[in-house]
Amino acid sequence: MEEWVGLKWHDYVTRQAMGEFPEYAVHLKDEARTLGVLFRAMGGDPALSLVTAEPRHFQIRRKFLQKLAGTHRKFELAWRDEESLRLPDRLALFPSRKVNRDLYLWLAALASRGEIQIHNWLEGNQAMVQDVLAQWPGLEPMYQRLVKHTLQWRPKPESLSGEEARREQAIRQALIHPGSVTDLPEALTDPWPVVLWLYPVLGRGKLNGQVIGDDNTSSKPGGLAKKRKRRRAERVDAFDKDQGLMLFRLENLFSWSEFIPVDRAGDDSEEDDADAVADDMDMISVSQDRREASSAIKFDLDLPSEENDDLHLGPGIHLPEWDWRRQGYREKFCCLQPLLSKESVATPLPERLKRPAQSLRRQFSALKPLRQWERRQLDGEELDLDACLERAVQHKRGIGEMDQKLFRQCKQNQRDLACLVLADISLSTDTYINNHQRVIDIARDGLTLLSEALTASRDPFALFAFSSRRRDHVRFHHIKSFDEPYNDTSRGRIEALEPGYYTRMGAAIRQSIKLLQTRPEHQKILLLLTDGKPNDLDLYEGRYGVEDTRMAVQEAHRAGLTPFCVTIDEEANEYLPYVFGSSNYVVIKDPTQLPAQLPKLYLNLTR
Repeated sequence: MEEWVGLKWHDYVTRQAMGEFPEYAVHLKDEARTLGVLFRAMGGDPALSLVTAEPRHFQIRRKFLQKLAGTHRKFELAWRDEESLRLPDRLALFPSRKVNRDLYLWLAALASRGEIQIHNWLEGNQAMVQDVLAQWPGLEPMYQRLVKHTLQWRPKPESLSGEEARREQAIRQALIHPGSVTDLPEALTDPWPVVLWLYPVLGRGKLNGQVIGDDNTSSKPGGLAKKRKRRRAERVDAFDKDQGLMLFRLENLFSWSEFIPVDRAGDDSEEDDADAVADDMDMISVSQDRREASSAIKFDLDLPSEENDDLHLGPGIHLPEWDWRRQGYREKFCCLQPLLSKESVATPLPERLKRPAQSLRRQFSALKPLRQWERRQLDGEELDLDACLERAVQHKRGIGEMDQKLFRQCKQNQRDLACLVLADISLSTDTYINNHQRVIDIARDGLTLLSEALTASRDPFALFAFSSRRRDHVRFHHIKSFDEPYNDTSRGRIEALEPGYYTRMGAAIRQSIKLLQTRPEHQKILLLLTDGKPNDLDLYEGRYGVEDTRMAVQEAHRAGLTPFCVTIDEEANEYLPYVFGSSNYVVIKDPTQLPAQLPKLYLNLTR
């Protein structure tokens, strides 16, 4: 009973102290698509990901109720860097859902102007506000409405004293009349957060002598509005698992501080409330203590020994890679290794796929080359009786010059196209869908059914798969080349595909471009099947991997190819329009439908 009363009391005090309006809350996940379109339409960098902002620590002057509830120590504020735009996960500051949503729109518009640096936080934000309002004057009423509500949310200058009051008055002046304030008075505490402005990247300096958002951990851009928060961390010496101190008073609030030894490199257990616990901790201590490693042996994704690996087809192919920071290629930076499976055996069409394969063969057989007679030719296999009859009539009537095209010839009506299918078989394909079928199993069925369909249409096609482990080992699995027939051997190689390592997508695309360029067909299609973003161990993640893949896709366009991406990644709408273009990709919402949808997508792509 006492615990129940305590929890209810805690919830009540926290709600009163927060000063928010939960009934009017707006969530980033619901507005992410609109914000992404607005940000890019207003000139924002299209390569930036839209993700949730991490809480920043502030040392502001708090009221008694806020101290009692432990609130107003951390705030989620908007900021951007070279890889992502970060916005609060939830906005409920104002007693209007429309105004809270307007705040999201305003922050996206402001962020389209650029990144804020620590040395010009005050002047930079005012300048960007002026720039936005000058270029988009229609936003002026929305901005004034947001300023009015923001001033009501902020502390009143008369409730503060000394330099804090003068600083608050200066911030209010800068909000009402952007560009009118050049300096803020210094004070012992941090300024109350300005929710209408952008903040510098976490961990880059101080505002008015106070550390704002000190953070030493790294960040990866994630999916659309997906929480991937950075934590404040410190390195400590090795500690004993029995260390720790619990301080509490049953009749009052309690606090605790305890070391929890977690093997970061080896522990992969799932904790449902791990994120919540991490959010509540002000500092996460990290040590290099490995004394417990003997209790569970963990291996990194190491390469198999040569005798157990697939057959290497040659010494490897060196390929360039695009470095977007340098804005140039790194020549011969990647080594792509063609492989042929040693474990594959000739396999007939699986029983489960026979019925859909038969339906697809019947549908695609209508696309195969047909022999058609071409009439009115200067020479050919036989006379064109209609043309001869028409000439005889013209001769009888004495009509001028006679038509000499009196023959007909039988020719093949050939579809002039070739397709290379490139499948991503990275480690993520080992995950299960609906707890009964792996992604790699679905991909194998999709490749098999598409191959059956293309065989019926007689379109030349090739099949390859790829994964990677750093830049010096990009694995390029040979399944079927253009010159090979599709038979039980090819089916066996598809069935032998297993999840590999990581996803260095750019190198695999560049090798596929080389193979397609050798084909004589007029239309050449590069069909990529994947389940996630490009990534690898050696910095090939985030924007670096996305930019390299985008450059490889542009190389394919310049080579006269048609690159098209089919993915089951739920977050693909965030980055694929930037990489492939808005009309050159498709997201399969239900991964189990990939085998059935793949041939249909090919039909729509080649008609």
